[in-house]
Amino acid sequence: QQQQQQQSSSSHKPQKQKEAAKPVVSLPIAPAVGSAATRKPSAAEKLAGARFRMLNEQLYTSTGKDAFSSFSAQPRLFQAYHEGYQAQVARWPVNPLDNMIEYVRARPATDVIADFGCGEARLAASVPHKVHSFDLVACNDRVTACDMAHTPLPPGSINVAVFCLSLMGTNFDDYLKEAHRVLRKDGVLRIAEVTSRMPHPRKFVRAVEALGFAFTSMNPENPMFIELEFTRMAKPTGECDTTALLPCLYKRR
Repeated sequence: QQQQQQQSSSSHKPQKQKEAAKPVVSLPIAPAVGSAATRKPSAAEKLAGARFRMLNEQLYTSTGKDAFSSFSAQPRLFQAYHEGYQAQVARWPVNPLDNMIEYVRARPATDVIADFGCGEARLAASVPHKVHSFDLVACNDRVTACDMAHTPLPPGSINVAVFCLSLMGTNFDDYLKEAHRVLRKDGVLRIAEVTSRMPHPRKFVRAVEALGFAFTSMNPENPMFIELEFTRMAKPTGECDTTALLPCLYKRR
């Protein structure tokens, strides 16, 4: 009887609930081909890859202001990040930046472009248009270093705002608000992002529309990346739901 009472009392103890696991999203890695598929990475490559993952996650989990402060104080970290990024890009079958370049080339030559999160400013180097290139660190003279939530552009001064894999940071909605500020009436917002960051694309569309944009088109043909286009409207209608775009995080090894 005592044993039955112990079993009964233990069965009524509240069960500890498990915390919901956060979704893990990372930049896409295409399968290696040829000799790269059989060659094992060197110790230096492994170290560089680990450093890139750390820096990439830092960018997704901090504000633009904090990231700007951190990378401004240590520009070598930004260089290490972009070296790791380029190593990943080299394995992608498609680079969404190429599509952005093709799009801008088809625009009127008088259009003014703003490239938010430009990296090495390859877009500016590839088109005849006037391009304002912004990133955390100026790696060449085409780039203006800044927090992308606060660019030096005057209001209504550009025709196209580009975000190519650059909506990073916990306050990425502030970057979109800045794009709205500097875009002319009926200006175009172009976004390319990792598909896995956007499990519900229509939810993300509604989040951007709340900031004063009208959805124009979506190109989900590439399984790795999704491209969206919006038109600037007069006024924001609400707050952006930042949960519509997941951060890139990595499984702990």
